[in-house]
Amino acid sequence: MFYITTAPYRSVRRWSVRPAEVDVPRALPVDVREQDEAYLLTAYVPGLKAEDLNIQIVEDMLTIEGEYSQHEGQALLCELPVGSFRRSLRLPAQLDAEKAEAKIENGVLTLRLPKAESARPRAIKVLSK
Repeated sequence: MFYITTAPYRSVRRWSVRPAEVDVPRALPVDVREQDEAYLLTAYVPGLKAEDLNIQIVEDMLTIEGEYSQHEGQALLCELPVGSFRRSLRLPAQLDAEKAEAKIENGVLTLRLPKAESARPRAIKVLSK
């Protein structure tokens, strides 16, 4: 059985996703893990370099901002992110911004966010008499 259509590309248009509004910031999905002395944050940022990101730490608040560039040409299917994003997280403990470390490798952003000295667990020795 054969199926003949007068518009062979009509089905392709159903797949097309309209480009999102460029002016609307999106949230960046992240994973956060806690260690004794720091938090480890991981986020996918495909195609971005270090200079494309703005990361700020104020007390226990972390903010990550960036922007994915507009793709050139007309795409048949457009699902890759376009436009700006912003993510703010309030972590359970104060952070030491001076010792924070960030790196991007293979499209993955990794942040090591040390806890402030006052927020780290301390062992207290019990003296006996």
